[in-house]
Amino acid sequence: MWQALRTPLWLALFVLPGSDHRFGWSRTLLAEVPPWLSVLGRGLVFCSWVLIFEGFRHNAFAAVIQVEPGQRVVSEGPYRVVRHLMYSVAVLMVSAMPLAPGSCVALPLAAPLIALLVFRLLNEERFLVTALPGNAEYCQHASFRLIPFAW
Repeated sequence: MWQALRTPLWLALFVLPGSDHRFGWSRTLLAEVPPWLSVLGRGLVFCSWVLIFEGFRHNAFAAVIQVEPGQRVVSEGPYRVVRHLMYSVAVLMVSAMPLAPGSCVALPLAAPLIALLVFRLLNEERFLVTALPGNAEYCQHASFRLIPFAW
């Protein structure tokens, strides 16, 4: 179910901002994104990629929701601050991607994608607390799930 809902939204997040930039829908229908906000969006997308690579450097199991033999709880690096780094990065990326090319039209796509990520995160966390030894203790230590210093 997750893939069936996420995939069309994710694809639209790539196609709609580019089409908006090409055809100028935001400039015509809404308000033009200020250049500084577009630059900020590009910087945040770049930071997202850096954080993805940093997350995989610390946790090779970050891409799969299953417990493998020999898998351990990772609590170093960015995982000291936030328990679900890849979801945090995804929230950052889907929020910044429409801004990078200056698209107000595509910005609302971030909301349902973030809601889907939160739903999946909560289900994943329930699974990992029971299936991965030490995860319950880690959840007590790293108290932020998704957004550092907030939730």
